Amino acid sequence: MAVRLPEGFAASGVAAGIKPSGKPDIALMVSDQPTAWAITTTQNRFVAACVERARSLFETGRPLRAIIVNAGNANCATGPQGVADDAELGSTAALAMTHLGGLAVEAEDVLTASTGVIGVPMAMDKARAGIEQAASNLDAEAADAFAFAIRTTDLTTKLVERDLPGGGRIVGMAKGSGMIHPNMATMLAFIVTDVDIAQDALRTSWATIVGDTFNQLTVDGDTSTNDMAVVLSSGRVQASESVFWEALSEVAVELTEAIAADGEGATTLLRVEVTGALTAEEARRAARAVVGSSLVKSAVHGRDPNWGRILAAAGQSGVSMDATRAKVLLQGVAVYSGAPLQFDASAVSQAMLADTVEISLDLAAGEATGRAWGCDLTADYVRINADYTT
Repeated sequence: MAVRLPEGFAASGVAAGIKPSGKPDIALMVSDQPTAWAITTTQNRFVAACVERARSLFETGRPLRAIIVNAGNANCATGPQGVADDAELGSTAALAMTHLGGLAVEAEDVLTASTGVIGVPMAMDKARAGIEQAASNLDAEAADAFAFAIRTTDLTTKLVERDLPGGGRIVGMAKGSGMIHPNMATMLAFIVTDVDIAQDALRTSWATIVGDTFNQLTVDGDTSTNDMAVVLSSGRVQASESVFWEALSEVAVELTEAIAADGEGATTLLRVEVTGALTAEEARRAARAVVGSSLVKSAVHGRDPNWGRILAAAGQSGVSMDATRAKVLLQGVAVYSGAPLQFDASAVSQAMLADTVEISLDLAAGEATGRAWGCDLTADYVRINADYTT
């Protein structure tokens, strides 16, 4: 079913032939007027040309008009030609929207994003043709087409919509399945809204929301070279800011969980809740440590209620904890409270067959809380990544 974008936005997704599969690989998002926007990018020191360009645009404070995304080629580690190609993606999109979409757009108004294989030159002839096709097919009800076109190894399209009470709409789209680790942003995510929010407020609050959601996500411990998470506002609708921030956080959580559940080879979403931490930062760190532990992830896959791995993972994160008062719950069953508890291991193992496995950990060191998301570790993850380019 077509998903309607917030007021002022239109999108498209087309197949340009960049992906060998022939599936859609060019996605275009356009606003009919300048937008306030915020972005977070990867902390990997080795980054793609699109990330460098995005950072430069962000520093200028200039509004955006569009985002052009290609999937199937990361355009990373492609030298000076890759930088030139990335700039051309932006200028080609601007020209196409001006000539075909009837919008006055400059190259500096367009954010570029790429995802796919590292170290392969961009097929610019295909990209140019795809961008022109995308600009000719813009539709206000094409959020699903955009979300589908940004996928790589994803098995599901990650698309979340939310209507605010009293007016205003938020639509979020993301891609991510492998090379996912919380070091901002761990994937590509694009959220658009028509709620009128000042750019300074958007930039400040977006960083906080990302820190509590996307940055608490891990699949395999590898941070991509191309990661970015972006939010844009067309400013067409007046709405309660408190309601907006709550809804934006909810959209980010849903996208985070969708990526975790679709982790390469994954069969189970893993959700970790930490309470009793000394600080919020330590709560987040402990949750990330548990959800990122290969031993915990393997136990979840095997439906093995091996709670000792949970405490060990939290302990190695370096956070404050009182082992004599700490508590662990697995699928809602208490398995440790300062000492091992008697529980029905077979029943808990059966409960772990669910699509989502929940781990609750009380560090007994303070009052702060934190969450993290991930997935189980399977043999399919190795299979998928062992022959990614061959």
